[in-house]
Parts: sequence; C-alpha cells; structure tokens
Amino acid sequence: MTNNIIREAAKEFGVSAAQVEKTLDLFEQGATIPFIARYRKEVTGSMDEIMLAKLQTAIAKGEAFEKRKEYVLKTIEEQDALTPELKKRIENITDADELEDVYLPFKSKRKTKGAKAREAGLEGLANILMAGREYNTQ
Repeated sequence: MTNNIIREAAKEFGVSAAQVEKTLDLFEQGATIPFIARYRKEVTGSMDEIMLAKLQTAIAKGEAFEKRKEYVLKTIEEQDALTPELKKRIENITDADELEDVYLPFKSKRKTKGAKAREAGLEGLANILMAGREYNTQ
C-alpha cells in the first residue's frame, strides 16, 4: 500500500498517518472493528466503529484505485504508446473518472465474431460460401 493512500486517509479522518498504519496492521492481523474500537483506542486515536468502518472502506477503495492505475499504465505500455508525460499524468491522477477518461483512447475495443474471423483470414471463405448459397437457392 502506498504512503499516499495512508496520508489521504489520515487527513480525511483527522488522525496521524502512524495511527492509520497501526490500525491497518490490526485489520491485517484479523482484529474486528468492534475489538479495535473498544480495546485499541490508543492505536486508533479513539476512532469509533463507524469511523473504523469508513477507514477500512476508504483504504480498500484507494488500493483498488492504485491497482487500476497500474493496470492502465501496463496496458498502455504494452501498446508502446506510453510517453513519459502520459505516465506522469496518470501517476498524478487522483480521480477514478479522470483516469478512465485518459485511458479511453487506449482501451481495446470489443471484437465481434465477424471481426475475429476477418483477422483469422476467413473473410474470403465466407464470401465463397455466401456466393454458393446464392447459386443453390435459385
């Protein structure tokens, strides 16, 4: 997990980054929200159960967003279209909608069965078969 996610969560919930990290460690160790809220107040800065649940959700969303950014960068790089400027722009994006807008021109299009057959070189065969049908129907 990146420090950026931890810093953003700390700022959002009004606690220190160290408290967020320690709270996440408790989650990773299998501690439940009620347990942490009741018995680990010194670690969390006295966050209640609602705040802990929101923190857990915010961290999960942040991690998913970071994974999506990595996927977008990898996909664009595989297309040999990743410039240093584009990479920097994607790395600095903080909004999921903006990320998708930047990724849209590089997103692979869905292929129909017909398009796949054309790529496989079957268009000529299809034309021959279609021409044969026309002769058989008369």
